[in-house]
Amino acid sequence: MTDTTITILYEDGEALVIDKPAGLSIDRPRKGGPCLDDYLEQLKLGFQRPPSAVHRLDTDTSGCLLLARNPKAHKRFSAAFEAQQVTKVYHGILAGIPAQEEGVVELALSKISSAEKGWRMIPAKKGKPSVTAWRVVATHEGRALVEFRPATGRTHQIRVHAASGIGIALVGDPVYGTKQGAPRTMLHASALTVEREGKTDIAATSPLPADFQALGFGGEGPDAP
Repeated sequence: MTDTTITILYEDGEALVIDKPAGLSIDRPRKGGPCLDDYLEQLKLGFQRPPSAVHRLDTDTSGCLLLARNPKAHKRFSAAFEAQQVTKVYHGILAGIPAQEEGVVELALSKISSAEKGWRMIPAKKGKPSVTAWRVVATHEGRALVEFRPATGRTHQIRVHAASGIGIALVGDPVYGTKQGAPRTMLHASALTVEREGKTDIAATSPLPADFQALGFGGEGPDAP
């Protein structure tokens, strides 16, 4: 059990949306270390059953993570993700400024693995279709804060679409860019909306964290111009 408290962005009888800190893994790392399981007891919030993560965020990625509070809700929320009834907004810091201010990246992605580099995702014609809309929100000292709206939810989608689609990797991305500029890959899940039939939508937003502000980007939320 950890002493750190997880911030809750949305709560009802079926769902929690938490503000996942950067560096917290969904699954227990092979080499050990903290993971979401360490927080599930405190996230019961009076329920007998601990909640469970419906989708995934990379360990480095901070922000909105949906948890289901019972198995039936988990099944429905998972189906909503499959049916693309979920709206996700991310903000990331690019290690440069794109020539265009906005665009749509359509690059199919496939997983490869090698002994030297481990596994990663690459653009591949026979890969899984992947689409991300993006726009520049702000620039500062040669970097750009970009809003990403992925229409699909492939592994590492935004990271690969930034590096291979826009042509500029996210700051601090050790796989698709370089570790320089930040201690983590600068990607934040800023907003999440899940449609529910017969009920109000699950909707949560997370402000840009302190390490984004340290690089000169603060106060630009999901609805910023």
